[in-house]
Amino acid sequence: MRRLAGLAGTALAFALLTSLPAFAADRMSLLLDWYVNPDHGPIIVAKELGYFDEAGLDVEIVAPADPSAPPKLVAAGKADLAISYQPQIHLQIAEGLPLKRVGTLIASPLNCLMVKDDGPIRELSDLKGRKIGYSVSGVETAQVRALLARAGLSADEVEMVNVNWSLAPSVMSGQVDAVIGAYRNVELIQMELEGVKGRCFFIEEQGVPPYDELIYVANPDTMDADKVRRFLDATERATQYIMNHPDKSFEIYAGYAPELDDELNKRSFAETIRRFALRPAALDEGRYARFETFLKENDLIETERPVSDIAIDITAR
Repeated sequence: MRRLAGLAGTALAFALLTSLPAFAADRMSLLLDWYVNPDHGPIIVAKELGYFDEAGLDVEIVAPADPSAPPKLVAAGKADLAISYQPQIHLQIAEGLPLKRVGTLIASPLNCLMVKDDGPIRELSDLKGRKIGYSVSGVETAQVRALLARAGLSADEVEMVNVNWSLAPSVMSGQVDAVIGAYRNVELIQMELEGVKGRCFFIEEQGVPPYDELIYVANPDTMDADKVRRFLDATERATQYIMNHPDKSFEIYAGYAPELDDELNKRSFAETIRRFALRPAALDEGRYARFETFLKENDLIETERPVSDIAIDITAR
């Protein structure tokens, strides 16, 4: 009888517990920089493996219709986080947007100066008199100037051509001899899959200070620091999972949407793994200070700001 009574008591307690309302997860909106792609691996894996759920977060992942809009929407308080680019946040803050870097997604440059492997550009000095395609003026053209200076050339000795976002096609077709803004983990693979081998001049080896390609930005006046910390913890767990289980991680990523399961995504995902930030919350202040100086030297900002105006270590708050 005592055993039956104990079982009955356990059943009653379980019934009471299961009848209680579950704690609602904190809603959080994340605006991507572009459509879902391998650069977003830790976010997708964290979502699919339930790491956000375990952190008490209900994360809404939104791909933008306009890639330039996410930081502006975060600055306006319309979303919690946005993925952006370190070079851009310097300019956006200089323009007065209330933004700060709160975490890192891709911890190295992806951008490169891309040429056809069998084309006329063997060394940077071969760019003299050639056409260079670009998508976004400002930082990209400043990076070209830095590369040209390394080769003893000036901007007047090349022709800059706006190819919009048609980077790989413009090189393959011969419209331009090189492009800046091509991602080494995407366009190089895209060209190879099209049967054309490409080659990259890595900008961080040619006079451009290293930087974080993709970062998380928030409005410091409206952000919930605790939610941001939990988000970064979850993506750090996901990054560790990706490092330990790369093949399984791609299966998880590819299962997020049917269009992700193709050869370009598979190869790009594998190439991107080593570039994910192992410590998303960690801040390298020197990296941000050096890039601020680079922008000032190239007349893209009027005054240099302290790193604390641009980026923060959210774990120290």
